[in-house]
Amino acid sequence: MIDVQERPAPGPAEAPAWRHKDLLDTDVLSRADIDLVMETADAMLEVRSRPVAKVATLRGATVVTLFYEQSTRTRASFEVAAKAMGADVVNLTASGSSVVKGESLVDTVRTLEAIGADLLVMRHDRSGAPYLAAKNTKAGVINGGDGTHAHPTQALLDLFTMRRHLGALDGKKVVIVGDVLHSRVARSNVWSLLAAGANVTLCGPATLLPRTLASAGGEEGRVALTADLDRALVDADVVMALRIQKERQATGLIPSLREYINGYQVNATRLARAKPGALVMHPGPMNEGIEISPEAAHGLASVIEEQVANGVAVRMAVLYLMATARTK
Repeated sequence: MIDVQERPAPGPAEAPAWRHKDLLDTDVLSRADIDLVMETADAMLEVRSRPVAKVATLRGATVVTLFYEQSTRTRASFEVAAKAMGADVVNLTASGSSVVKGESLVDTVRTLEAIGADLLVMRHDRSGAPYLAAKNTKAGVINGGDGTHAHPTQALLDLFTMRRHLGALDGKKVVIVGDVLHSRVARSNVWSLLAAGANVTLCGPATLLPRTLASAGGEEGRVALTADLDRALVDADVVMALRIQKERQATGLIPSLREYINGYQVNATRLARAKPGALVMHPGPMNEGIEISPEAAHGLASVIEEQVANGVAVRMAVLYLMATARTK
């Protein structure tokens, strides 16, 4: 287990083998990368269980959160994670920055680098925006969610939660159901789950299933797409419901919320088709009574609240690995 009491001593034997300046999506992470994040998160979870749940690992580092979209879980989780390791934290929103005066994203990140930002956690409504930011700053950039593209730390905390209950995920069946087409969480989960050895079934109305993800599993066919939820749930080890974005109904992508509930709500009746004790997950925020029933959301198999708690440990791990890699 990694010692998080202090920075690792110099030397290749002790330093974490993290090789990424930025974390923009999970598609660039190898199984070794993911295992390193999981191992480090285990250590961070132990820190979180202490009476004083803090270490000075990142003392002297400056972490800036820059959010162009509203967020509760992700932003608060990163702030708690950074402060728990002694980092200085600066929180910015688009409405409270020079963006409202017309400052470009590139100018903003360069300004933040000039004032001493070491790590920049960024959420943006435009897919690809964190990639532009990363190209224009020496600070490490962590994608906190960009448009409909990616949300890597959410995928990593989901994976961490699964592994704590199921152990190794090789050959495990994970079903993700809902608006996959517009879900940055689903996309990042597909890549991390495949790297961890799991098989993924994506389920939802045909209008909300991106056919491009069917090839993500390569020739092994480890990603399946189906509009039949009852069939998809058979022998599932994990069932993850995605938030149905009600505005999709206005665009004609789903006929009505009632029909969506009838065909795709995760509930106790449907969960009976999965393996006994199959984990029930949701990245939040939930629309209880729509994509997931209250009994499923709060039942014995639900680990939804645990996902939120694990998010702090996983984000501590990511911040730690990226910050220490910058000192090498």
